[in-house]
Amino acid sequence: MRADRVEMSWDAAASNWLVRIETGEEVIRRRSKAPKNAEESSLRALAQKILQDEGYEADASQISIRH
Repeated sequence: MRADRVEMSWDAAASNWLVRIETGEEVIRRRSKAPKNAEESSLRALAQKILQDEGYEADASQISIRH
């Protein structure tokens, strides 16, 4: 299944990364313990791994990363 939108953002309150996967009205949230200063390429790879684990796919260019 293809995700409509994928966003990865730093959650300062929880001190971890939050991956938000949107497909239609469904939203899935997963957390990652990657360091805050992780490189963007590492974060994209991590987001894609989480997508695969959840049964979704998306191009790396579709993944939005907010620091």
